[in-house]
Amino acid sequence: MVKDQKRWRLLRNFKKGKFCFLIGVDNWSIELQKSEFYSLYLLLLRINEQLLVIKDQLMDEESITLELEKLPWYIQLNGKKNEWSLRFVFESQDQTRSFEMYWPIPIAQNLFNEIKNMWESMD
Repeated sequence: MVKDQKRWRLLRNFKKGKFCFLIGVDNWSIELQKSEFYSLYLLLLRINEQLLVIKDQLMDEESITLELEKLPWYIQLNGKKNEWSLRFVFESQDQTRSFEMYWPIPIAQNLFNEIKNMWESMD
């Protein structure tokens, strides 16, 4: 399964073996294991739920920052109620690798929706 937009890419290829998911934004990309992708998916759902809880209380121009940590991930959402960016820090539990990702506005919303759709389509 491939989602390829102008500034981002999302790929799933189980034939690649261990690192079968790829997320790319602008000039970088990272490959994730299925368990890493799943834990990212769950954390994205949680931070989206937090946003939905407060969204109706926010004015359009009001800035927000939400943070969520569940190892191996740390996620920070910055922006406004209808447009936001996401920053991620991944600390490998196996101490094999660590990385950071940044998804700018409007890529963050698009990638969130596509990751949700990709994972849920596998059930």
